Amino acid sequence: MRVIVELTKYILILLMGIYTYFAFNVYRYKSKRKQDIVYTFLSIIVFFVHFIGYATLYLQSGSIRLVFLYLGELIFFVLLLILYRILYPKMSRILMRNMMILLAIGFIILTRLSFDKAFRQVIFVGFASLLSLGIPLMIRKIDWFNKYGWLYGMIGVALLIIVLVAGTTYYGATNWLEIGKLKFQPSEFVKIVYVISIASLFQRNTEFKQVCLVTTLAAIHVLLLVFQKDLGGALIFFITYLFMLFSATNKPAYLFTGLAGGSLASYIAYHLFYHVRVRVMAWQNPFKYIDNEGYQVSQSLFAIGTGGWFGMGLKQGMPTDIPVVDSDFIFSAISEEFGGLFALCLILIYVNCFVALINIAMKNKDPFYRLTTLGFTIMFGFQVFLCIGGVIKFIPSTGVTLPLISLGGSSITATIFMFMIVQGIYMRSHDDMEVIRKGNDRYDIEKA
Repeated sequence: MRVIVELTKYILILLMGIYTYFAFNVYRYKSKRKQDIVYTFLSIIVFFVHFIGYATLYLQSGSIRLVFLYLGELIFFVLLLILYRILYPKMSRILMRNMMILLAIGFIILTRLSFDKAFRQVIFVGFASLLSLGIPLMIRKIDWFNKYGWLYGMIGVALLIIVLVAGTTYYGATNWLEIGKLKFQPSEFVKIVYVISIASLFQRNTEFKQVCLVTTLAAIHVLLLVFQKDLGGALIFFITYLFMLFSATNKPAYLFTGLAGGSLASYIAYHLFYHVRVRVMAWQNPFKYIDNEGYQVSQSLFAIGTGGWFGMGLKQGMPTDIPVVDSDFIFSAISEEFGGLFALCLILIYVNCFVALINIAMKNKDPFYRLTTLGFTIMFGFQVFLCIGGVIKFIPSTGVTLPLISLGGSSITATIFMFMIVQGIYMRSHDDMEVIRKGNDRYDIEKA
């Protein structure tokens, strides 16, 4: 059995390396036929990674539940490809493949950590994918999304106030709502209306008065998250706004002033909040406080170091020794059991997502949709940076999840919604370009 586990870990690393290579090089092929072949190849790799991961887990446990869970996930991936291929043939295929590979890795590592939690995650992903099925069509066909910026902003503020007043506290942050047996994190969904609100307000005008008003709205969101002690979320909202402001106004002074103000706010937060000081202590010298404050970071570093470049193999490590390993520190579990090379490829896939999203934003002529895509891009990329940076001790831990992989129904649902909104924007942009091209062709014919 040990030989099989050793073999499968090398196969998974090889498959991830091949996937990463072609994901970055697909656009080098000018021929649509060659691109189609590459995208088909990427899809096949996703299914192979998914199968090998579950086969390795099954061979070690013999649990029939793993077979049924694997088959359920397999059906989900097949339906996802078929439905979106039929309904949206002009979607961004690289974003869809990247989303699938990240979901597959998340399913595998969560199943290794806890079958029940993995099963719950699959249900959330399936439900979110079903709900988001019509989002790209709505974005393509409805033209009034950009008209209610203040309304979106007020909805976000209202949700955060409700959480602050009636929320439930977990791990020191009051950012959860419980309605009967349903428990969710509203701030994950506020991210969506927050970005759309700012994009809507800035596409109207970017005069100084408007900038002050929108900045006040953004500051209220950030302060409410600070009062909830969700400092990771507050930091994501703050950085997202800064870059959206800079993109909308093209004034570096706003960006640098905001960064200076954020640095000052971080210094104040360090002195105001005890748990911030604890995280800084754990970051500076986790091994000095290994029995208490530094235990989580120390275990994370031990796991990453133990895994080395090639990993221990699935179910051969001890990732469950890391507190909150299934959400905030899931990258440590991946590094320990899949290896540093696999983890590096995973980071590159996130980078590939970021580049694809930036390209969609920059190529869009409509300021509202360009800013919306940019906001989601910054939010997605910065969250990945905060999560992985905290795990590897590059920055203090902020308690945020790894998008599309970590356990969390609210987080993964909101991320899938974001991706589907961007898909709709991508297809809408292509529709506009086709209209322009046909108009130019008609003009050339008439002129001739």
